[in-house]
Amino acid sequence: MKKKNLGIGIIGGGFIARFHIRSWVGVRNADILGIHDPDRKRAEEACALANSLGVGEAKPYKTITEMAADPAIDALWICAPNYTRVAVMEEIAQAIGTGKAELIGVTCEKPLGRNVAEARKMLELVRKAGLLDGYLENQVFAPAVTRGKEIVWARGAAIAGPPYLARAAEEHSGPHMPWFWEGTLQGGGVLNDMMCHSVEEARFMLTPPGAPRETLIPTSVTAYINCLKWQAPEYAKILSKNSKGKTDYLKRPAEDFARSLVEYKDKKGKISIVETTTSWCYVGAGLRLSLELLGPEYSLQINSLDAGLKVFFSRRVQGKAGEDLVEKQNAEIGLMPVVADEATEYGYIAENRHMVQSFLKGARPEENFSDGLNVTELLMTAYMSAEQGKTVPFPPPGLETFVPAVARGAWNPKKK
Repeated sequence: MKKKNLGIGIIGGGFIARFHIRSWVGVRNADILGIHDPDRKRAEEACALANSLGVGEAKPYKTITEMAADPAIDALWICAPNYTRVAVMEEIAQAIGTGKAELIGVTCEKPLGRNVAEARKMLELVRKAGLLDGYLENQVFAPAVTRGKEIVWARGAAIAGPPYLARAAEEHSGPHMPWFWEGTLQGGGVLNDMMCHSVEEARFMLTPPGAPRETLIPTSVTAYINCLKWQAPEYAKILSKNSKGKTDYLKRPAEDFARSLVEYKDKKGKISIVETTTSWCYVGAGLRLSLELLGPEYSLQINSLDAGLKVFFSRRVQGKAGEDLVEKQNAEIGLMPVVADEATEYGYIAENRHMVQSFLKGARPEENFSDGLNVTELLMTAYMSAEQGKTVPFPPPGLETFVPAVARGAWNPKKK
């Protein structure tokens, strides 16, 4: 007998986990019943948020295994830091393999792994455990993206021909937590942290509706990285202070700017291009997501800061700093765009609805660990290109074992 309602456990109680919790107000047939975080206080705070929103009677669990073993928990959302994800998946697989837990599925936040070896390990572990798997790439589910694709393909591509160029960018002033800035912990810099969004949503836009991912075959990657802002002494000092001296961008920086160009071919040999830009050195209203799609006789544009709601505060309004208007906001005065419902606009609600409904049907989600692996392969090829200073054919030799210099703490553009 198929279940009609899922009990959800979230691994991690930080920033991204709370985004998912807030999105749950728009998700049916599932309740958030548990949170595990090594920081007990953080887990309790996340549970309190879930309870206050009425999205489940959540309680903290001491271990992942304890939460997975609870009969009330049917699926797990991995929202733990990048450097813990393989260990987290290993514990889940062991709990399943030893009969301590029975689950339907597991999802994992981006990126699936810090390199191809880790991403492939995640896929192997979930298959070994016999679980359904979902890759949490929220921007593919953003309403403007999905509706835009539907309209462009139905009205433009159907008459004039398919699109040939997608440009995607994500920019803000930098991550919240100190570990994100550490290449060895995060797996790189802004390329690994944010280009994972851009390459996947752009590929999604170029793929015909309902067609498999394999419709577009990547053939080459050209990329560039640099540290434009945060290696400057005054900014490196801020990162050192925020991390209590652990982060040293004078000696061990990660890239704060990255761009890439991925060339695809379809089975008929037709070329399409994905062009991406990502940055941790954008100072504006806050997080800016932009997307363009170009076809023979049509185009599409999306910009998250072209908000329908704007407010203005004069310099006399001296409020405290926060992120109540837009994620990563850099000011509290002036003319400010307001993203009224970030969980909806960025795709978290639709993403989680899809994952829940897929698990309830016993079907593998449309965005899954295989997609997460493919994204990681493209990102690692981009790092190869940036390090070699040339276009790299895809897939390149050595991709399976490649670890970027940034992720090894061995990259410093000032020492070129």
